[in-house]
Amino acid sequence: MPVQLERRIRLPPDARSARSARRMVQDALADLGPDAGPAAVDPDVADTAVLLASELAENAVLHAGTEFEVELTVDTEGLTIAVTDHGSGPLEMHLAQPRRRYGRAATHGRGLELMQRLATRWGTRHESDGRHVTWFTLSRADAEAAPVPAPQPDPERIWTDAEQARWLLHIPQALANQLHPTELVAELVRRLRELLDATTIVVEVDDGDGAGVREVVRDGATDPTPATASVVEVPLPLTPPLRGCLRVVHDGPGSTGREPAADRTRDLTELIAHRVAMAVESEWLREVDQRRRAWMTYLAETSELLGQSLDVDLTVAVVPQVVVPRLGRWCAVHLLDAAGGLYLAAFTHADENELTELRAVLDPDAKPGLPAQLRADLTSVMRDGASAVRFAAPADGLAVALRARGRALGTLTIGRPDGRPHTPEDVVLAGDIARRAALAIHNAQSTAAHVGVSQALQQALLPRALPAAAGLDFASAYLPASYGSDVGGDFYDVLTIDPDQWLVSIGDVCGKGAAAAARTGLVRDVLRVLVRDGRPLTTAVEMLNEVMMEAADPQQFCTLAGALLRRSVPDAGSGGAPDAGAGLDVELVLAGHLQPVVVRAGGKAELIGAFGTAVGLVPSVVLQRTHHHLDPGDTLLVYTDGVTERRRGRGQFGADRLLAAAAAAAGGTAAQVVGAVREAVEQFSAEPMGDDIALLAVRATR
Repeated sequence: MPVQLERRIRLPPDARSARSARRMVQDALADLGPDAGPAAVDPDVADTAVLLASELAENAVLHAGTEFEVELTVDTEGLTIAVTDHGSGPLEMHLAQPRRRYGRAATHGRGLELMQRLATRWGTRHESDGRHVTWFTLSRADAEAAPVPAPQPDPERIWTDAEQARWLLHIPQALANQLHPTELVAELVRRLRELLDATTIVVEVDDGDGAGVREVVRDGATDPTPATASVVEVPLPLTPPLRGCLRVVHDGPGSTGREPAADRTRDLTELIAHRVAMAVESEWLREVDQRRRAWMTYLAETSELLGQSLDVDLTVAVVPQVVVPRLGRWCAVHLLDAAGGLYLAAFTHADENELTELRAVLDPDAKPGLPAQLRADLTSVMRDGASAVRFAAPADGLAVALRARGRALGTLTIGRPDGRPHTPEDVVLAGDIARRAALAIHNAQSTAAHVGVSQALQQALLPRALPAAAGLDFASAYLPASYGSDVGGDFYDVLTIDPDQWLVSIGDVCGKGAAAAARTGLVRDVLRVLVRDGRPLTTAVEMLNEVMMEAADPQQFCTLAGALLRRSVPDAGSGGAPDAGAGLDVELVLAGHLQPVVVRAGGKAELIGAFGTAVGLVPSVVLQRTHHHLDPGDTLLVYTDGVTERRRGRGQFGADRLLAAAAAAAGGTAAQVVGAVREAVEQFSAEPMGDDIALLAVRATR
């Protein structure tokens, strides 16, 4: 393809060489401007070429440290610029130096990023003689342009003030839209430095976050400013809390040999300061928006994590994990104990090797324990509920009160982040997390208290201990479907009426919760009183039904199995035979309950009893009393429907499996029979239990 223009320049490894490279490309492409007719290069393409050529030239100065050549070639399809040096290529340097850099070198790698975004094609190559070439190509809209004679450059060309101002401020919109705000500031500063022939131009900004002044862009020398240098400093017109300045440094006469004109320097600097301020503020607003979006995501994830458990220990343990390292190097949660003192509930550190030492200074019960000043700060912030309090011992950090529903729960302590203090944004975020954590901890503590009350109530509905009597062996098991706050309606009871007579009862009240617990206590206590008063078992159950019907709540009915156990009395005609009268006589009444199982010592298991009407359901119940006998070694097993109705998919455990499991334990103790049935039920299905299970066995030992 025909070449329209070629330019080449060799430059020393000097900070001013990048400006010379820019000027060469700029002047050459200016000759192919709109007046060049069909060979004209689009101004946007020309500005992009100048920007990228400047970046490559600065990379060569910073990283190669050798002479380098800049070559410009323009043909009918596009323009290509190649920078050749004799040192390590910028790509290799970028990959080989991950360490933090300062000044102009802090933006190392930006040129390659810009080429990736702006160039049509780009690449690097290594020549056999040790040279490294980095090049890029920009395509042209018109591919049919004819070659034109190469004009001669005018090194002494002087721009008018209007041309300088226009070139200083005018960056094509198409190019500006592709530049990061910091890159736009760098391009503006670079243009200003070229116009002023300055040694260094620096843009500094303080974000007002406590981190101090940061250097946004530096163009030129990175050495400290000499005492004899001329410095012009112009404040950037930024919106608070932002503050900044644009500083222009002249060490002496520039490359043109002319002394810097202070008025001209200040005028052009003030002119560009507004454009720089707009870019800086735009970048700051973008970062603020990104941080706030990240905060919202972070807080949402924190709330989700804190809400996943109602266990106090798990909830408290999550809090330091979501704080570190986002808001600090370490975090601790102190909670109030029953005596009103603080105890260390959870803590973590970004460095696991520091955990032991951190515990020693944060645990009030350890040595040396909480520093006196920190203890006072924690007590103060918890008592007053004030905003975050900063402290300096054992390390810099802040403390926030954990309060929920007007009650103090403890404190959240956060160590400072690595390399910076807590910003005002950090403090606000810590306060928000503290409120969410306090609410989660309060909910977990309330749930734990409710569960404790429910479990205590559940245990109160069961016998504290089964009686021990000669000739009898008792055993029981209770498996709640939930260990939470729900109180089940299953119960069992053994009442010693006299030394030779016992009441064994088991039942299942419809429903769960406090109402079911109250009805369970009513059934157990009324039945006890009536039987102990000498009433027959059927009469006692009938009177119990009347009491339950008075509540007028048919949803709170109860199934009940009651068995009166008596020692067998020898018959008059037995003649005192050794086995005469051995064992137990059983009087059984079933009020809507499942049939008990009798496990014979010989290995046979069978269901006994006759079904009757559940109590509390209808005004008049139909009951049938049956009589049975347990020989020595026989066991009577009563149970609730959670056993036979244990599900596995669509199937149930059922009565047949119950009989088989009980028969397998024939001849064993009452505890062995209960254990065998329980094991069979648990192994039958891995699904969560849907109903409580109660088992009670009594064995005649003689």
